[in-house]
Amino acid sequence: MDIFNLLSLLGGLAMFLFGMSVMGDGLEKCAGSKLKTILERLTSSPLKGFLLGVVVTAVIQSSSATTVMVVGFVNSGIMSLRQAVGIIMGANVGTTVTSWILSLSGIEGDSFFIRMLKPSSFSPILALIGIILYMFIKNSKKKDIGSILLGFSVLMFGMESMSGAVAPLKDIPAFTNILLLFSNPILGVLAGAVLTAVIQSSSASVGILQALSATGSITYGSAVPIILGQNIGTCATAMLSSVGANKNARRTAIVHLYFNMIGTFVFLIIFYVCKTAFDFQFVYLPINQLGIAIVHTAFNLVCTAVMLPFAGLLERLACATIKDEKDPEQDEFELLDERLMVTPPVAIARCYKLTIKMAEKANTAIDLALSLIQNFDEEKFQSVCDAESRIDTYEDRLGTYLVKLSALNLSQTDSRTVSRMLHTIGDFERISDHAVDIAHAAKEMYTKEIAFSEDAQGEINVIANAVRRVLRLSVDGFSANNLSAANQVEPLEQVVDHLGSVMKNRHIERLQEGECTIELGFIFSDLLTSFARVSDHCSNIAACVIELQHGSFDTHEYLNSIKNGQSQAFINAYNQFLAEYALP
Repeated sequence: MDIFNLLSLLGGLAMFLFGMSVMGDGLEKCAGSKLKTILERLTSSPLKGFLLGVVVTAVIQSSSATTVMVVGFVNSGIMSLRQAVGIIMGANVGTTVTSWILSLSGIEGDSFFIRMLKPSSFSPILALIGIILYMFIKNSKKKDIGSILLGFSVLMFGMESMSGAVAPLKDIPAFTNILLLFSNPILGVLAGAVLTAVIQSSSASVGILQALSATGSITYGSAVPIILGQNIGTCATAMLSSVGANKNARRTAIVHLYFNMIGTFVFLIIFYVCKTAFDFQFVYLPINQLGIAIVHTAFNLVCTAVMLPFAGLLERLACATIKDEKDPEQDEFELLDERLMVTPPVAIARCYKLTIKMAEKANTAIDLALSLIQNFDEEKFQSVCDAESRIDTYEDRLGTYLVKLSALNLSQTDSRTVSRMLHTIGDFERISDHAVDIAHAAKEMYTKEIAFSEDAQGEINVIANAVRRVLRLSVDGFSANNLSAANQVEPLEQVVDHLGSVMKNRHIERLQEGECTIELGFIFSDLLTSFARVSDHCSNIAACVIELQHGSFDTHEYLNSIKNGQSQAFINAYNQFLAEYALP
């Protein structure tokens, strides 16, 4: 083997790893919301969790990504440790799909059908289709399919390149002697574990082993310990991701490690006892790519069959390893776990749930603040201030997390959702600021022992109810993607503006007639300004929901179209609200 073979080997390895990464990313994007839906339908049944783990890992082609995702779920409190155990077992089986795909390159035969089954034959076709979809089609879903096909083609070309580069090694005695060392179970397991821990992918390390099997120098006896070690090595990713996480997330990573270590120990004992008892001769035979896929699958299926009934024991073992501590109450911001960013649709779903909580807090703050105008209460006033402070924290934490998400390679749908939340969290934060302004106006009246006239208070009650309604509609529109609610916001917002204008004119008349003081006039004007600002932000939120539902994002364009070319539906809604919130 000369320097050019070595360069071909390294280039093939680079293509192989890059192709696997591109294909995995494409599969993950295509799965998108479907993957999120599957993950949200979790049960406490280990068997259903196992099947879920198989499906998810087969889709995204990475057991490491699945286990890291599970660690993030447990850390966020959206999955229990018991649910995680079955999924981790399933992830180990799901990752064997890759080895079966790669084993197709070892198919031999002269017929056209057999030759077309070889990846070296159909990969160029897939690459051609993939590049057409990726470069010339604008639809984001078809682009993702194109990246999957391109990734698979690059992966297979890399595999072929590695196999061709290592072929001369079969004639080098030193290489054969090194491989014989791996027949020792301990050395084989260590070699497989170290290789997988370094490249952070058991699928990739199995693929490298399949490429080396092309030399004909790797026997079943050498391959079995290496394959077992590869399953232990893949635990490194989950262990690293659990650093700094809560105790249950660390236990999840430990479960993954224990499952593979115990499985390896049990499988080795069974294998070598049977080898001694029945004098297996096949262990001395060269293993091919198909044989590696069979061993890899058999090992994971045997491990799961043995360990699945004892999922509860694994859980208790992990709890015994990482003992309970007196932790403070879980912070809701643990939902924003950066480990979940390996699967953006899931991370976005966490952000969405937290944004809904932020919206509800803003709604509660406004409701409390409005109630203070007529009946001031110091405890409620403090609750409004506390809510505003908490909402500020929401904006800071959510905004930081969403900006990090937006920097990832997101699908068009996910990108629009992130943009929507980035815009709306700012509006909800400003609404809470206006809640504090309203509360302070109420406190000033209470402290100075002044009150509005009966007429002014009646008008305030009407516009306050309209503000409550417009905020509730915007929150419902955002939380449930309720277009019906969102479409009612702008007509009601314009009714609030109309009420404010009429009330200012009436206020001037009361001043002229001596029915209102200048001091109360300033407070009255400040309240009307806060009401108008709240309804403006509600309008922004609703416009964002409507525009994103139509596949675009231009709030100003939507608002202008409403104001410049009002539809009959808009006019009907406006008139209905105008009648409903008529001033006394």
